[in-house]
Amino acid sequence: MDGEIARRLQLALLLLLIGYVLWLLAPVLAPFALSALLAYLGDPLADRLERHGLGRTLAVTLVFGLMSLTVIGVLLVLVPLIERQVAYAILHLPDALAWFQGTVAPWLQLHLHVPPETFDPQRLVALIKQHWQEAGGIATSVLAGVTRSGLAVAAWLTNLVLVPVVTFYLLRDWDTMVARLRELLPREYESTMVRLAREADAVLGAFFRGQLLVMLALGLFYGLALWLVGIRLGPLIGVFAGVVSFVPYLGFITGLIASLVAAFAQYGDWLHVGLVLGVFAVGQTLEGYVLVPRLVGNRIGVHPVLVIFAILAGGQLFGFLGVLLALPVAAVTMVLLRYGHERYRASALYAHPAPPTAPADDHDATPPAA
Repeated sequence: MDGEIARRLQLALLLLLIGYVLWLLAPVLAPFALSALLAYLGDPLADRLERHGLGRTLAVTLVFGLMSLTVIGVLLVLVPLIERQVAYAILHLPDALAWFQGTVAPWLQLHLHVPPETFDPQRLVALIKQHWQEAGGIATSVLAGVTRSGLAVAAWLTNLVLVPVVTFYLLRDWDTMVARLRELLPREYESTMVRLAREADAVLGAFFRGQLLVMLALGLFYGLALWLVGIRLGPLIGVFAGVVSFVPYLGFITGLIASLVAAFAQYGDWLHVGLVLGVFAVGQTLEGYVLVPRLVGNRIGVHPVLVIFAILAGGQLFGFLGVLLALPVAAVTMVLLRYGHERYRASALYAHPAPPTAPADDHDATPPAA
């Protein structure tokens, strides 16, 4: 028993040490984590090509080329689209402000009793002027620091080059690294850890590959549908709603609010508001009853509240790296929790029967009624 406790303590200390080292290295791990994610997504296709007779290097080269062409194609389509949409939004910003002052502000004052001075343009300009000097000083200091050192630009360029290089080598050696890691597992726990790793792989694979398709489908649907009903900023809103839809309901809520504001500012009538509501009602139905069941499946088991908490906690603790790893950690956590629940149900603590109740003495019994 003492030897078993000692081994478990050693394993726990080793895991804590690995976690502490990862926490220390968090500022430089983001490009490697992104590369590992891309390699993980591309490995099944490379394995399939390898099973059809291609060498590992050739299969990885084909998969890497396909992934690169996909990313470049998406950027070539999205960047000009977003540029035009942002330019349109800036051009019509005065009209939107005038609509807000003439329609929304009076309604808020009449029904919600918001003070009129809250929406006074001169007051807003005065506030901006009041803090402009301070903001300008901060911006000047930041710009001067970046200009002097150039570290921010250098780091960005380094990551831009580093991610594809690391992705290629991780993808090429993925199976070898997994086999080496399996060899390092303690023999006593190797079978259990491998089973849990396979369950986590099934969860993560289904989630990532399915969720990417869901995000793409929702972005295309919302962008096209909003454009068809006449919302000029519809493609930009649709792309944004699709991208953030990996957080449950975030894409739906933000896209709906932005579309309603755009419809009111552009048309000022209830017809287009109703059309926008119809678009998002159809989109939410499509996501809940068609896309997620077919592309992601019901075996994920990650509760939406856990997803939201994991993303917020990951961003708070580790920044971009935490956001990137939040969903994998949440999925693996659910696998571990299910395993812990299974072990608890099989333990003596849960299954041990309660001691029999001692029979009551005869003199304690209530005498029968006469």
